[in-house]
Amino acid sequence: MAALEWSGALALDLPLMDETHEEFVELLAQVECSDDAQLLTRWQALVTHTEQHFGMEDRWMASTHFASGNCHSMQHKVVLQVMREGALRAAQGDLQALRMMAAELALWFPQHAQTMDAALALHLRRVGFDASTGVVNAPEALPGELVHGCGGAGCSPTPLARPVAA
Repeated sequence: MAALEWSGALALDLPLMDETHEEFVELLAQVECSDDAQLLTRWQALVTHTEQHFGMEDRWMASTHFASGNCHSMQHKVVLQVMREGALRAAQGDLQALRMMAAELALWFPQHAQTMDAALALHLRRVGFDASTGVVNAPEALPGELVHGCGGAGCSPTPLARPVAA
């Protein structure tokens, strides 16, 4: 069984975000159950998905008045950087690094989804954001100033930022 499985606890009532998150969980599960021969290929698929996933959320934030340096976007950048570094290490033969990273992602993702992404989903609903078109249907509800935090009460740390032991 995968360390992380999709459940209603991860759903945020924003269909495109929920579909993307469910795909992330599925790809992570595929990484976890991979043998050594499949591991890097499946990790690369997860990285590609995550680049698109985080890019989509970052575009949503930018179009609804989140500052480009907010902690939610910064966490996306850090996690992606670490995932890419893991792929490089695996390409050099260090598959254990990816297995450790996958375990960390399974711990990190629910907290990220239930805090930062939940706050973003609430914000997007408040401003009437249509994820499929990118249209803000309630522009009067947009914040007057850029959102510099994560959109919630606080920002969570990024456990993947810890260096992986060599």
